[in-house]
This record gives sequence, C-alpha cells and structure tokens, in this order.
Amino acid sequence: MPQNNQTAVEFRDVTFSRNHRPLVSNLNFNIRQGEALVLLGRSGSGKTTTMKLINRLFTPTQGEVLFDGIPTTQWDEIKLRRKIGYVIQEIGLFPHFTVERNVGLVPALEGWQSKQIKTRVYELLQLVGLEPAQFAGRYPHELSGGQRQRVGVARALAADPPVLLMDEPFGALDPITRLELQQEFRRLQQELGKTVVFVTHDIQEALVLASRIGLMYGGELVVLGTTDEFMRSQHPESLAFLKCLRSFQDNL
Repeated sequence: MPQNNQTAVEFRDVTFSRNHRPLVSNLNFNIRQGEALVLLGRSGSGKTTTMKLINRLFTPTQGEVLFDGIPTTQWDEIKLRRKIGYVIQEIGLFPHFTVERNVGLVPALEGWQSKQIKTRVYELLQLVGLEPAQFAGRYPHELSGGQRQRVGVARALAADPPVLLMDEPFGALDPITRLELQQEFRRLQQELGKTVVFVTHDIQEALVLASRIGLMYGGELVVLGTTDEFMRSQHPESLAFLKCLRSFQDNL
C-alpha cells in the first residue's frame, strides 16, 4: 500500500466536550500519508467525533488537530474541506442533479473549465466501475444503493483531495454489494495512494480495509496498530471484537 512516514494529520492532546461532557479525550496520534486508518469501535465510542475533528466540523475543546502541519483552527474552513473528501452512509447526492453534475460539483466550485470537469468526471466514473455513457446522465433515484455509493466516492475524489474521510459508507448496503465495494475501494486506495480515515463498527470490514486499526472505546483511542498487531492485542475491547469475529466464523 503506497504510504510513507510523513504525517498527513496529527492529534495533539485533543479533547472535545459538549455540555461539559467529553465525547473524546486525550487523543494523541498521527495519520500517515497514503495509509488507510480504520477507526473501529462500538456506537458512541467517539470514532465519528474523531473524524469530524479532522475537517473541522468539530473544533477541539482542548489541544489541536494539525492538517498538513497547520492547526485546523488556522485554516479557512472552506479551503480545508476542499482538501478533504467526505463520504457518509447517506451519501447526500443532490436529487435534482445528474450523476455528472453531482460528481463535478466541487471542481465547478473551484472554477475548473467545463471540458476539464467533464474529463475528470468520466475518468472517475470509470474508476469506480460506472460506465460514463450509461450513468453520467442519470439521476440519483435511477440508481441502486451501491451505485449511489460509488457516485459518492467519485464525488469525494473529484477535486483530487489528499485526504478522504469515510463514515460507515457501506453500512446500509446488502452484504454482497458491501463486500464488492470494500474490495473495490481497497483497490482504489492502493492505486491512488490516498490517505483514508474510515469509520466502522464492523471488525471484518476493518480487517479488509485497514493498513492500521485505531480502536476507540469510551472516547479514547485504546489500541493503534497494524491488523497483525490488533489481532495480538490483549486489550479487553480488542478481545471482545475478536471474539465476535471468531463466533461468526465458527457459525459458518
């Protein structure tokens, strides 16, 4: 997987509180350029909150998050978010825009020429497995859930952002489509060398996609390591997830 030791994002002593209650606390870790970091955890463990601190949907109550070596509080919010692709489970495609217009939205806002946008859109649709001649002119309601999710990934990649945030993007899909998209996305990430932060509560998905797994529990990052290191972890929460995995495999 193309990655290096340079840091894309850094958390320094980060705590984020709401109504005086910390949702995440004491976060100290780096996300390396070109890696796929999966934030794994139960509902309410703080993984989505951690992700939203990267693109400044949330601002730390204490500490700082650095993007490209600069604290997110010093970035212009719009410029920051255009450097970060964002894919969520609900996708958020504009229903009255065609697929082509949805994917080309950010480049259009960035002032790209229409010919340049069209070339980029067609290239990305091809990349995510949607034949442009067949899909560019369609509207979101004319697509399956899996196809809409592919469009969401293409849109997030459109302006070639260095970092991609993905918040349980495949969670609502049927198991077969979900597996296909996981494998497709893993191929894409390796091919493009993007820095990816991927949120999931699914241990199988984490093991398929991650170069490193960050396990969240009670608002803290309790384990951070490669998939092999995670499999050897003796933290009670790691053991609980691995027990679920073995239980599933034993019942096959």
